Amino acid sequence: MKLRLSLSILALAALAGCAHRSPYATTDDTLALDRVVLYRSGIGYFERSGSFDGDELTLKVRKDQVNDLLKSLTVVDKGSGQVLSVSMPLDPQSWANAALALLTPGSGELAAVLDALRGAEVTFQAGRRRVRGRIVMVEEVEDEPPGPQPISSGAAVMPMGSTRDHKITVLRGRELEVVRLSQVRGFTLHDGALALQLHRSLDAGAGEGMFQQVAVKIRLGGAKRHDLLISYVVAAPVWKPTYRVVLPEDTKGEALLQAWAVVDNVSGEDWRAVGMSLTAGEPIAFRYDLHTPRMIERADLSAAGTRKRATVALGESSYGAEAAPAELYAEEESAAEPMADYDDVVSRGDMKEMSKKKKDKSPAKPAPARASASSSTRPMGGAAPGGPMPIAPPPPPQLDRESLARSVAADAKARSVSGLTSYDLGSRVTVPDGTSTMVALVNAQVEAEQTFLFRPGGAGVGYEVNPYRVVRVRNSTPFVLEPGPITIYAGGSFVGEGISEAVGAGSSATIPFAVEPSIMVTSQAEYTGAELRVVRIVRGVLECESFQRRSTTWSVKGKPDPKGYRVLVRHTRAGQDYALQTKPEGVEELPDGYLIPVKVDPKSGEGSVKVVEQTPSRMSLSIWDGRSPALVQALLSLPNLDPAARAKLQPIVDARQEIGRIDTELDGLRAQQVELDARAEETRQNLEAIKKDPKANDLRLRLSKRLEEFTSAGDKIGRTLVELQSKRLERRIALEDLMQSLDLTAPPPR
Repeated sequence: MKLRLSLSILALAALAGCAHRSPYATTDDTLALDRVVLYRSGIGYFERSGSFDGDELTLKVRKDQVNDLLKSLTVVDKGSGQVLSVSMPLDPQSWANAALALLTPGSGELAAVLDALRGAEVTFQAGRRRVRGRIVMVEEVEDEPPGPQPISSGAAVMPMGSTRDHKITVLRGRELEVVRLSQVRGFTLHDGALALQLHRSLDAGAGEGMFQQVAVKIRLGGAKRHDLLISYVVAAPVWKPTYRVVLPEDTKGEALLQAWAVVDNVSGEDWRAVGMSLTAGEPIAFRYDLHTPRMIERADLSAAGTRKRATVALGESSYGAEAAPAELYAEEESAAEPMADYDDVVSRGDMKEMSKKKKDKSPAKPAPARASASSSTRPMGGAAPGGPMPIAPPPPPQLDRESLARSVAADAKARSVSGLTSYDLGSRVTVPDGTSTMVALVNAQVEAEQTFLFRPGGAGVGYEVNPYRVVRVRNSTPFVLEPGPITIYAGGSFVGEGISEAVGAGSSATIPFAVEPSIMVTSQAEYTGAELRVVRIVRGVLECESFQRRSTTWSVKGKPDPKGYRVLVRHTRAGQDYALQTKPEGVEELPDGYLIPVKVDPKSGEGSVKVVEQTPSRMSLSIWDGRSPALVQALLSLPNLDPAARAKLQPIVDARQEIGRIDTELDGLRAQQVELDARAEETRQNLEAIKKDPKANDLRLRLSKRLEEFTSAGDKIGRTLVELQSKRLERRIALEDLMQSLDLTAPPPR
């Protein structure tokens, strides 16, 4: 059998496989499908039950479901019988050529396929010549253009202008011939079995293969008749939630929440009147191949016993006594192998104003009798006889909350199963194979509020300073609302749609559904430096906090509204260690920020709020640090300081201030002493300079007198320094005695 194979032919074969695919039943009709549980993680739990006569039950399952079935298959015989074994044929595809694995959709190259077909006999059509032989190897090459190439340092790069190609080496008898893949326009396979395998692989790639069936045989023991319950878990499409929220007539009140689930059946069989449950949550599920045989690489020690060989030794002769037998040595070898209601466009007040403008100012005339709608012959758009045509009031909305609530019958019940929420449908469901079905889950009244939400960056391109119009819904149902599209209705029509993350029972969700361009939100941030304060004093050590602050002012400006409104601002936290200095009223915490409400003045249409965040850093100071007196004095001045702590702290503050005054006096005296010493030294040098001048007696007397004055003043300062240092030492000892028993915690700042 010959097969002309090229990339275009491969694509055509794949399309042909899709066209010929036909559905197969997941199982035979021996046991009826009774229950289906669908999950949000791509799996489904199926239960089948019924009576069976015989000792061997055959289940036919899709080929792609075998591994999941083997992981989870449970067979319960309600009688006295037991399950003896479960068997199935091996997957013959596991023994196919390695080249078939390269034909999966989205992967593989023609060169890789040819390289995996080494040894196969083919005929290549390369230009005008035909080359027949067996594939020996396929090598990748790069053709460089003639002329000098740019020099590149570092990692190797492909030269400019180079092209990528492959060389195919073909064995023809005793000759090896090289064919360039870029010149090959097609080739012929001469191995019919290999061509057939390629056809089957293409069928599987087009979707046919996964619908092939595998017979699973279950051997039963005991009685002849068995009452069986079989369950298993296999891959299944996830069920998809969708929601509808009908807003209250006022901006706050009860709203209608409705939820459906879209269920897809691609199992290959009809689900007829089955009990159905839908599970919210993320149970772990994975694939594991239990059907394909796996071989373990082992060390080959076959030659361990034959690799022993004696070494030849030459005999030697000796003189004298008889030589002992020569010793032979043997050498051994071994090998070892791993996501406000809209106001009516025309309000009732506007309608009245329009009626006033159209009212006839001429003398009043008797109004003609009003004809009923069924007997009126006035043309559409014409004036009514005897006066202008009255404006009809707008019809009441047909899609009101009550009518929509009556239109849905949701009988699902919620229960918790190992942390998952299961929606158990109250009535049985029929889902034909290859179809999707919507089933009602929730039809309940919930608390809702229509307001505005501003997120950093605004509501999109062109709306960077505008908030969203949002609905805040509290999920008072026992159901967990999985992520899905949410359609919002108000005033009898559609007003927007949104999506939310999963909302647990008793939790709230804020769902943006429209942009509000009439409101503008701006912000201004300011960073301030550190502010040091005492947190605790323990035995003369001051534990202090230093704060870095970010102040953000959010400003809102919109249209004045007599009712007033507020805008929620999603404020992102300044950093992981930052916290609010004071929590504004109505603030809600988020994992990475806050929802800050900004009230808008009804008259001016403006409002603002200031958010201050700070992060503390700790440091320790000694009581002798120059910053300590001011910090302790600030602590003592706190109005909320405990009286007992104040009584302990006041003597310490007094003593530390006294020592501070002594230190200040000491510093001043030392500065004077240094100055006197410098002047005295200068005077001595002058006296030395005029020592031998007989005419400088008067000058010498004045300098000597000045030196005595400097010396006397220095001695006096020295005595004062000694006295002050002694006094400071006494005060320090007394202060340290007071500090030894002090353990004081500062009150929190107000």
